[in-house]
Amino acid sequence: MRAVRYSSVGGPLELVDVPEPTCPRDGAVVRVEATGICRSDWHAWRGHDPVPLPNIPGHEFAGVVAAVGPEVAHFAVGDRVTVPFVNGCGQCAWCLGGDAQVCPDQTQPGFTHTGSYAELVQVRAADFNLVRLPDGVDAVTAAALGCRFATAFHALTRQSRLASGEWLAVYGCGGVGLSAVVVGRALGARVVAVDPSDAARARALELGADHALATLDVDAIVELTGGGTHVSVDALGSSVTAAASVRTLRRRGRHVQVGLMLADHADAPLPWGPVISKELEVVGSHGMAAADYPELLAMVADGRLDVARLIGKVVTLDQAPAELAAMDNLVPASAGLVVATVGPSRR
Repeated sequence: MRAVRYSSVGGPLELVDVPEPTCPRDGAVVRVEATGICRSDWHAWRGHDPVPLPNIPGHEFAGVVAAVGPEVAHFAVGDRVTVPFVNGCGQCAWCLGGDAQVCPDQTQPGFTHTGSYAELVQVRAADFNLVRLPDGVDAVTAAALGCRFATAFHALTRQSRLASGEWLAVYGCGGVGLSAVVVGRALGARVVAVDPSDAARARALELGADHALATLDVDAIVELTGGGTHVSVDALGSSVTAAASVRTLRRRGRHVQVGLMLADHADAPLPWGPVISKELEVVGSHGMAAADYPELLAMVADGRLDVARLIGKVVTLDQAPAELAAMDNLVPASAGLVVATVGPSRR
């Protein structure tokens, strides 16, 4: 099968022929129709998030079941599916309690095993991790949900409990940040987006943000929001944005750390003074369990969440290496999710 592969940290991203993945007894093999090109893939390629080498990246995908193992009871060849980027074991207390996104025995395509920049990808514990796609949600849209949108949805609906009428600040308007803008507006929140990129700020305003700022001006955000935001999301992942996110909260506000804190930012300090005196909440968000996908997919299918507006570019698999390498530019010239088509897409 064709796949994009790299053999060393930061090494060439090559489209090569590789053996097809095997099908686990409790798992499935999915024929990939579309895969997202995500900054998390870039982090792994650049060595910020170490992975086994050689590696096929990709963890946001949708397609059609090509094979199932003998222990799989609820899915069959030909089913249209997507998969969360965190695959739970399906047996531990966290998985059984609906929190597979923090499963201690989790696997992640593109990180723990070969990913979806390929024609076929392996999924373990298929009955637990596969998500059936509703009619009307095509593969490109579903792939766009995989990591960035689902993570933003989980962060705002479950982790921060964002309510209609509240103020939301989003720091970093890449894929997950713009997704947070869309989800926040759908939930009835007022949104302040912060990003140095002209294109990202313009896209955030197009998607419904009330304000878009180029700099981390804490005082300006507090003034714009009449005393601070109710919820703030660091969608970039840096010591500077995380601290600003906390400092712009009003009393009893909620900070959600979504952007990966890697390398020099892994042990970044936070302003604990206001966390204590204002009784702020500081929580993380790491993907979303398969069990929570039906609510998200229902909102996409009925139009309450318009994911298509977030997709900035659709490319082919052979163009995926150039798109991933372009993420070396931390202030891109364009904004929006990038999705690569791999095979024929069906509704």
